Amino acid sequence: MKAIVIHRYGPPEVLSFEDLPDPQPRAGEIRISIHATTVNRVLDVGLRAGKRVQDTITLPLIPGVDCAGIVDAIGPGVTHWRIGDRVAAAGVMPLDVCAEDGAGYQGPTGMMGVKRPGGFAERVVVPACAAIAVPAELGFHEAAVIMRHAPTAWNLLCNVARLKANETVLIMGAGGNLGSIGIQIAKNIVGATVIAAAGSDDRVRVGLSLGADHGINYKTRDIRDAVMDITKGRGVNVLYDNIANPAVLPRAFKALGLNGRLVTAGSHAGPDVAIDFSHLYHNRITIIGMPGHHAADRAKCFAAAAEGKIKPQIERVMALSQAVDAHRMVESGAAQGKIVLDPTMG
Repeated sequence: MKAIVIHRYGPPEVLSFEDLPDPQPRAGEIRISIHATTVNRVLDVGLRAGKRVQDTITLPLIPGVDCAGIVDAIGPGVTHWRIGDRVAAAGVMPLDVCAEDGAGYQGPTGMMGVKRPGGFAERVVVPACAAIAVPAELGFHEAAVIMRHAPTAWNLLCNVARLKANETVLIMGAGGNLGSIGIQIAKNIVGATVIAAAGSDDRVRVGLSLGADHGINYKTRDIRDAVMDITKGRGVNVLYDNIANPAVLPRAFKALGLNGRLVTAGSHAGPDVAIDFSHLYHNRITIIGMPGHHAADRAKCFAAAAEGKIKPQIERVMALSQAVDAHRMVESGAAQGKIVLDPTMG
């Protein structure tokens, strides 16, 4: 099979396009013929650049923390999946052999594309318990983006912040991947009032086009003042931020109202941010960091996407052999939506 391999950390050019033997599924595992994998700023680009050495990554490594495609081989003991099934997989999963459903597993775990071979390949083997069915109504390119971002956004807004209908949420990074999906979940699933914030008029327009009720360009207007005008001085119930921009987040934090909740699963623009502790305790604000998601929410996200309630923003689909160019685009900030690699493209 063809695969992208990292042998050493460095610029995009260290990504090597190679021929490797097809992986073979062990007991309790399935093999996926990959039709889509996404390029992630932190987990792929940052890893390749050597910014995630804290994860004690072993090189060489096939990167790619998500994928969507078709089951083309099944290991012993797998009965839930069949060859030809449409599936997606991502994130943390067992590293050793485990039961098909993962029951009783107590061994090491790790993220695909970080601790075990990832999705930048024509084929990948994953534990059967790590896969989720992809609805027929959803394309593989869209499914890979949903798998990577939607369950995290769902968890932050629905389970962690407990956002309710008619509450108001301020979504930071409205033009980004977690931001754009967060807008749609907050509006189309929860029924909240959504304020989309971004650092350019174009990105604010993306948020408004996805259903946000209001938009703020924080480069041209103070975000706290703008939120207070929109909410008539009440502030927002929930602040959803996965960026931790030290130039913006302190003022966004001051836009939280009484009993407000700040939720986050990212800090690539930080991580050090100053906040006003008097605002924190006077307004009884809760701050919760929560990476990852609940496995049970994956099917809800795919169902919502199949119904058109969540539409991933895909900037460009590229061949696997173009991974170097894809990394350059993401690293430079040129990509507004998601970059998807499709190993089936010539």
